[in-house]
Amino acid sequence: MIMPNQKIAPPSDDKRWKVVETTIRRNGSSSGALIETLHSVQEWFGYLDDEALTYVAQRLMVPLSKVYGVATFYHFFTLKPGGKHTCVVCNGTACYIKGAKKLIDSMADKYGVKPGETSKDGELSVLTARCLGSCGLAPAVVIDGDVKGNIESDELIDVLEGVINHDA
Repeated sequence: MIMPNQKIAPPSDDKRWKVVETTIRRNGSSSGALIETLHSVQEWFGYLDDEALTYVAQRLMVPLSKVYGVATFYHFFTLKPGGKHTCVVCNGTACYIKGAKKLIDSMADKYGVKPGETSKDGELSVLTARCLGSCGLAPAVVIDGDVKGNIESDELIDVLEGVINHDA
């Protein structure tokens, strides 16, 4: 059993844990810091693994089941590593009507990935968003943080090929 004020060591000596620790302290080292702490872990490590979830639970003195419940309830959190590149397809009404499903289908055909999955080679993760707030650009996607609007399936594949092959 973890006692209040008991020092809990991070899962590794990785310096990114110091940033997570700062987030925990800044938010009061309590259960109220859970979501912000999970955001910090995911921001710095890319995903939430079992080791990170256990550490957060111990550090905030929150049941692991609650930490896991929060991590799996919110779509923003992911429990597995993402690809080198990420494509987020807007599924808001305007984007859906203007062809978001075709964009998703084209990536499934080309790369074998559906929303929420990462390609077998680890190059591409495909996600969806309820709305990107770019309705005037429908259909819109975000590729590695760069918004592309009024995009057609073939153009999307060309952009993704350029991004993925740029690394090679």
